[in-house]
Amino acid sequence: MSDDETESLRPLAPFVKIGADGKPYLEGMKCTSCGEVLAVGSRRACPKCAAVGTLEAVRLAERGRLYTYTVVRRSFPGVATPFVAALVDLDGGGTIKGNLIGLNCDAIQFDMPVQVGFETLSVAGEAGTRHVRHVFTAVVE
Repeated sequence: MSDDETESLRPLAPFVKIGADGKPYLEGMKCTSCGEVLAVGSRRACPKCAAVGTLEAVRLAERGRLYTYTVVRRSFPGVATPFVAALVDLDGGGTIKGNLIGLNCDAIQFDMPVQVGFETLSVAGEAGTRHVRHVFTAVVE
């Protein structure tokens, strides 16, 4: 990404972060007491061990496995269908939802390996600002 793209790049979700190198990544929380990894959301206490004040920000894995999915065939006006809404268990912990792209619906399999990727797009009404969102793609083994 050029410096101009980095300056105007904004994450669409609070757990998508832009690194100092201008590259996006996913950020979650990890409990320093029990090691539980949470993919999204801020909390005061760990949901696994109930320790308070032990959650710290951590960069999440860029790979995982497809836990479940659904093919969405009806949506809001302006949203192209069909698309695949997926839940992915990330390597190292955490579960996150997002769209699975680049696959024929018949090729999708539960527990298939996937890679986290990022797309940039423009949002109506915000001229000059580009947004970044996370997506999943299949990993060819």
